[in-house]
Amino acid sequence: MGEQFTIQISSKLINQLADGGEKLKKKTKKPKQKLPGGHQQSQSRVSEKLFSNDSETLKGTAAAGWPPQSLLFRPAAPTPQSAVTELDAIQSVVQESERVLERLKKQEEHMVQEVTERAKDLHEKEFKLPYQKPMPCLAEKDACLECYKENVNSALKCADLVRSFADCARRARQQVN
Repeated sequence: MGEQFTIQISSKLINQLADGGEKLKKKTKKPKQKLPGGHQQSQSRVSEKLFSNDSETLKGTAAAGWPPQSLLFRPAAPTPQSAVTELDAIQSVVQESERVLERLKKQEEHMVQEVTERAKDLHEKEFKLPYQKPMPCLAEKDACLECYKENVNSALKCADLVRSFADCARRARQQVN
């Protein structure tokens, strides 16, 4: 019992009720008028153009040969003061946004430079070869090798150079320990 429902009443139904419920069973055919240019248009079509508004239905009648006027072209109303103030507010917000954008671009450029400098510093520190200690006894080693190359068949001639290289290597080990 507590169900709710809605009823929609069309303007056609209201007109039928206002006319007393008379229903036309058959429409009579009206003669067609000749328009300039040889076109024919029935008078019923011209007079039956309806223009609807929210509150009422208006029937527009057209003069013979002229199409009905459209309600689409209305003169533009002057803009109210509130629209002008709203437009000014929007423009000021846009200008402020542009200023903020410029500041952000400058800040970005500064940050890019700073990051680039830091990246270069880190790259130099990370990939720099550490200090290489010179190899001890390099001269004695080279002298031994040269001697062996010159005296391929008599290696005993290089014994003094080998002894000096071994002494140098012993001293280097003792310095490390």
